[in-house]
Amino acid sequence: MKQYIFSAPGRTEISGNHTDHQHGCVLAASVNLKTTARVVLNGTSVIRIQSEGYPVISIDLTDLSVRDDEKNSTAALVRGVAAAFAQRGAKLSGFDAQVSSTVLPGSGLSSSAAFEVLIGNILNGLFFENRLDAVEIAKIGQYAENVYFGKPCGLMDQMASSVGSMVFIDFKDEQNPQVERIAFDFAATGHALCIIDTGADHADLTDEYAAITRELKTVCRFFGKEVLRDVPEDAFYKALPEVRAAAGDRAVLRAIHVYNENRRVLCQKQALLDGNFDTFLAYVKESGKSSWCCLQNVIPAGRKEHQEVAVALALAEELLAGSGACRVHGGGFAGTIQAFVPMDRLDSFKAGMEAVLGEGKCHVLSITPNGGMLEGETEVQA
Repeated sequence: MKQYIFSAPGRTEISGNHTDHQHGCVLAASVNLKTTARVVLNGTSVIRIQSEGYPVISIDLTDLSVRDDEKNSTAALVRGVAAAFAQRGAKLSGFDAQVSSTVLPGSGLSSSAAFEVLIGNILNGLFFENRLDAVEIAKIGQYAENVYFGKPCGLMDQMASSVGSMVFIDFKDEQNPQVERIAFDFAATGHALCIIDTGADHADLTDEYAAITRELKTVCRFFGKEVLRDVPEDAFYKALPEVRAAAGDRAVLRAIHVYNENRRVLCQKQALLDGNFDTFLAYVKESGKSSWCCLQNVIPAGRKEHQEVAVALALAEELLAGSGACRVHGGGFAGTIQAFVPMDRLDSFKAGMEAVLGEGKCHVLSITPNGGMLEGETEVQA
């Protein structure tokens, strides 16, 4: 009996904080933490997945309709990915998969996207002759998360995991985003990429995240548009007094962040292509300042005693002492921050962060060239 080994990496957002849902630009990268599946065909119509530490999930391929009782569950992701392949004409059959992962849930490295891309690669490789490319597999993952899981996520996470390496993505045409791999050797810069878990929980912060898109939509509707990418920046500034009155000052500041952040992504992309890492780091610092001051996704509204992300950023800046760079990572308000740390400071930086935040909170990562893939196959006894 053949056993197939598939994997998909976690991802980190390099630049473009909260720009994807406004059809903007991002830099993202796959990292050296991954989700792996050992797969054998079982001759039935049932997919059975045993993820390490979790109950077995069973999905009958004869019923691939959206199920309300599966919302917010891993089963919904599997059913959604399978449904997307069936819609494209794939002849699916059952398999058993043993899944393990070093992409920790809640780590800010997008474990859900890695899982979606993993399932997509299994179905593409075993039942669809690898007809779909990495971009299409990413879109299927987003479809499963939006429609079956019930989370209105963008496409950045799935795209970075599926394509691999560092990627520039322009979401101007969300159905056909421009994806460009960026060849840059981070290892040669003398810096480590760190993701730091601040210890803050995302629970009860749903409205904080929703408020960002809601307020930006208010700005856009002033101009008769749905996303900020379609609102000319000069028109925004020309009408600024009226926009402030219609949408409020926080909405205006958040829009200013998105305009500037999209420009920064392009500048950072060019800096990397030019091999100018110091310029890249300067823009990382700018991005972090903009997220804190304009986007305002560092401290949840009204929080006084608990400001974990802010404390982590302040501590990181103290430990970096003007070198490297740090910024809020991903959605913000809770979760993780990102730091580019000079190698000669890495040990003291990690020790300093973990002395305050707790052991194991500072993850030292590297960017991997691999996206979702079949790693190999072996013969095993039935």
